[in-house]
Amino acid sequence: MDSLTDRQVSEYFHRSYKAADGLWFMKVEEKYGFDAALGIDKEVWKVLPKIQARMIKSMLAENGSKVTLLDSLIVKLSLESFKFRVEQDEDSFRIRISDCPWHDLMIKSGRETLSGAVGTAICGIEYSVWAVWASELDENVEFTLEAQKCKGSKHCILNFKRCRINSPPVRLLPKARAHTWML
Repeated sequence: MDSLTDRQVSEYFHRSYKAADGLWFMKVEEKYGFDAALGIDKEVWKVLPKIQARMIKSMLAENGSKVTLLDSLIVKLSLESFKFRVEQDEDSFRIRISDCPWHDLMIKSGRETLSGAVGTAICGIEYSVWAVWASELDENVEFTLEAQKCKGSKHCILNFKRCRINSPPVRLLPKARAHTWML
């Protein structure tokens, strides 16, 4: 592949990934309706994050890096062109997303009114799966989705709280809890 640079190859796969994600959804929606497409999308996102997490873990391990949930999420979000900032302390970390490429695509395609429904359904599942996957790294983590751009917030805010060793296994919290953070 001498005619394309590594960057061009990367961009090709990046765009193809985004296009395939949106295209299959819209085709299912055309045939069966929005609710059916969203239901299938939820099932996809119960599995895909595990595949992504294990691939990133393998890639980081090849480089001799110690693999953590936070490092894995940083790689994932960077690869998908999110713009974000990480805030952390000893017991938790928070990812504050200022630019979500998926929400931006919904706006660009004239589907902004559906972005909140998709984001609420998918992001909650996706990052909960990442939190469960952290148990493969011997991390016990709770996840809450505190805020979402697609629902009018300035940022998406993903909270990951490390549980104590004597805590029960990973719990998925159905509702975001409000936190006060000193920034």
